[in-house]
Amino acid sequence: MGHLYFVRHGQTVWNVENKICGSTDIDLTEKGHSQAIETANKILSENIKADIILYSPLIRAAKTAKHISEITGIPVREEPRLTEQNFGKFEGTARDGDEFRIAKREFACQYDGGESMLHLAQRIYNLLDDVKASGKTCILVAHNGIARVVNSYFYEMTNEEYADFGLKNCAVIRYDF
Repeated sequence: MGHLYFVRHGQTVWNVENKICGSTDIDLTEKGHSQAIETANKILSENIKADIILYSPLIRAAKTAKHISEITGIPVREEPRLTEQNFGKFEGTARDGDEFRIAKREFACQYDGGESMLHLAQRIYNLLDDVKASGKTCILVAHNGIARVVNSYFYEMTNEEYADFGLKNCAVIRYDF
């Protein structure tokens, strides 16, 4: 049975400022670049093998993936389905805002111009089905919102667990199909 690895991108300025990045294209901080390099070295030291790195086209994930590829030698390919969820009116607002915390539990809500959790889950589940069918071991480099959906694909979660799930920048998680 196959497996994949999920890596959240390195730190951004909006992560530091506790703002929702969503599909807004925010770059890595210097610490974010360092985290990506440390993660690549961890992948090497733990002898993690993968056929390909698939990454979100947003700059924070793309740069993280490219750092990992340069150090590990694993080829990379942009995967548009890994783009972070568009949080509509909440982009750039406080991650812990009361209105957002409540809205995040409404899976059909499109956040006034954004993307619903249900639409997000459809594209990520389809991607995960494709990865599984390929028989290849992939490293997915993406975002915290994507991490929630990936985790829900592999593990049963309540709505509250889903809404509260999160990974630290450059965390590496293995999932088995």
